[in-house]
Amino acid sequence: MADLFSASDDPTADGNRPLADRLRPRSLKEVTGQDHLTGPEGVLTRMIDSGSLGSMIFWGPPGTGKTTVARLLANETNLAFEQISAIFSGVADLKKVFEMARSRRMSGRQTLLFVDEIHRFNRAQQDSFLPVMEDGTIILVGATTENPSFELNAALLSRARVLVFHPHDAQSLVALLERAEQHEGKALPLDEEARASLVRMADGDGRAILTLAEEVWRAARRDEIFDARQLQEVVQRRAPVYDKSQDGHYNLISALHKAVRGSDPDAALYYLCRMFDAGEDPLYLGRRLVRMASEDIGLADPQALVICNAAKDAYDYLGSPEGELALAEACVYLATAPKSNAVYTAYKAAMQAAKQHGSLVPPKHILNAPTKLMKGEGYGQGYAYDHDEPDAFSGQDYFPEALGRQTFYEPPDRGFEREIRKRLDYWNKLRQERNR
Repeated sequence: MADLFSASDDPTADGNRPLADRLRPRSLKEVTGQDHLTGPEGVLTRMIDSGSLGSMIFWGPPGTGKTTVARLLANETNLAFEQISAIFSGVADLKKVFEMARSRRMSGRQTLLFVDEIHRFNRAQQDSFLPVMEDGTIILVGATTENPSFELNAALLSRARVLVFHPHDAQSLVALLERAEQHEGKALPLDEEARASLVRMADGDGRAILTLAEEVWRAARRDEIFDARQLQEVVQRRAPVYDKSQDGHYNLISALHKAVRGSDPDAALYYLCRMFDAGEDPLYLGRRLVRMASEDIGLADPQALVICNAAKDAYDYLGSPEGELALAEACVYLATAPKSNAVYTAYKAAMQAAKQHGSLVPPKHILNAPTKLMKGEGYGQGYAYDHDEPDAFSGQDYFPEALGRQTFYEPPDRGFEREIRKRLDYWNKLRQERNR
């Protein structure tokens, strides 16, 4: 295999290559932003140290180093490297790659096949990888920006380990800028505010921040320093005020949750759309709506949880942009539904009791007695089958004796829960009468 990075040793060609390509890491140690994979204790570092690689799926957003890491793995393990893209390749291309890999294997060398955008292959094309993965002809490394659980065959996933690539954080992006400045031998012509704005513009994409930096250097005149406003004019890109992993993210999801809790459908819909517009994962928002249905609506309207789960499934089925409407419908439903946190409060109280009192044994009368020994110990004795009792209610105590009767769930006296309150009051009255 030719040196993957030999072109960077040619000084005449170097200036014609994009900055992101010139700064491509030459070893896993130089990879930034993925310490959980390429750091000293990272998964890939451990694989290389063990001398054995298996097939993998790299899942992560653009510009996080998936292609680079695949090349470095081949380079550091002396595997032949082949790269194809699912966008431009078909079955005929795959057959050629597999034949070349078989020929290499006969001569004693294994092939690492990197497949970019692997989720774009259809099910039959994905199945074609299975035989050559199983017999060791290739080590497959697939890269995808989509959730593998939804986009890849179960058979393929069972033969490959999914490794998640994280978006670059601000610290990692700053490190890339500093490396670019060292490589170019000059500082970026940006003031402090503009530099921070450039980091936000990259939105976790390492390749993007190097491309933007290159544009800045091209645009700057001698001794010119850009501020944040001038930077936006130069690169023609607006810095997002919403950071999906920092304060902007948490501020908006908090605003959405509180608008729903406060029964304001207009504000709730506004913040939901703010997050859609900023590029938030709609399935994340779907999960948050399900949480709101459980925490803030509860038994005041049990249908809320059903509707939120249906909205999440609808988005999963329709995708974007049609699926967002289902989430908007669920959001408005939650905001206009009656509210109750009684179940949420009861759950927290019950969990606290469970943690504080340890492994208390339930009362023997409600324990099954499948053996003579257990019957002799009193298991099941005195149990009253509720369906045979008047009102289908026995009034037995089900709590451990050492804990005693507890009350966690106390519904407020309103709406649907008023009926639950009546039922609980009736049961408690029967329990007191039958325990006298």
